[in-house]
Amino acid sequence: MSLAFEDLSTQSAPGLSAEGDLADNVISSRVRLARNLARVPYPSVASGQQQAEVIDVISDAVASTSLKGGAFFRSRDLDTTDRQLLVERHLTSPDFMRDDVDLGVHVAPLESVSVTVNEEDHLRIQALGSGLSLEEAWKRAGAVDESLDEHLTFDFDREFGYLTACPTNVGTGLRASVLVHLPALVLTREIDSYLNRLGKLGFVARGFYGEGTDVQGNLFQVSNQTTLGPSEAEIVHGLENVVRQLIDQERDAEKTMARDAPRELEDRIWRAYAIITHARLLNSSEMMNLLSAVRLGIGLGMLPPVDQATLNELLILTQPAHLQ
Repeated sequence: MSLAFEDLSTQSAPGLSAEGDLADNVISSRVRLARNLARVPYPSVASGQQQAEVIDVISDAVASTSLKGGAFFRSRDLDTTDRQLLVERHLTSPDFMRDDVDLGVHVAPLESVSVTVNEEDHLRIQALGSGLSLEEAWKRAGAVDESLDEHLTFDFDREFGYLTACPTNVGTGLRASVLVHLPALVLTREIDSYLNRLGKLGFVARGFYGEGTDVQGNLFQVSNQTTLGPSEAEIVHGLENVVRQLIDQERDAEKTMARDAPRELEDRIWRAYAIITHARLLNSSEMMNLLSAVRLGIGLGMLPPVDQATLNELLILTQPAHLQ
């Protein structure tokens, strides 16, 4: 099955279907594996010719695996809006917007897997899933990793594991993350204490598009900080347990607000609903915050029910590149 770039702006991404566990609060799950080619300079120090050769080698390898089909997009062939669309769909990182590196990304037909080339590392294999579905995402990413390993020689050390551009990824090279909606913890001002606890447990919360990005719409990307030492299974299961505990705290905070400040909560939710349904001009950031309040109201039964998948899709379809 082939994939045209235009398909990306019209088809629903797999991470938005609201079919996984805890989908009311967990938007999507992601597992990413960082890999580098042996005896090849890493992207930050490679010449333009070496970067281009890496793209050719990896795209040829992808074409020989179970990932054949889909489409390979090269940053230099896309304008700024098209590159931003890939970032908004969480298929690449904001690094894909750079002009000083020859970057590429292979996207599977249904966007469940993508392989980025020449970002921080030579390649990063990413699998996305809806709701809390880390184990499923890990299996899909691992299958692609094994398939590519038959065609590529990865930079691997017997003592340290997979070698990466950033020391924090050395070892398994596995970064698992979950995009969670935590409005009640934000409104009750408990969020900072819980995020501090995450850090002590070896996890971190970042913004909507990951490292170096801002939190929007009370959406936090929670991920592991440690890749050296624990196994892939321990990382995935550890994050899943932490997220389940975090959701329990979020739901306790929701009950507290509903009990202690019901009128204020209702006013916030219904104001957001009124603005979304009647406003004529909204920017993307405002829309994210309004959708957060509406999602909270639906979860508490204060608003008419709306399919969670529709709310998830609006998070992406109202972003600048998708609108353009």
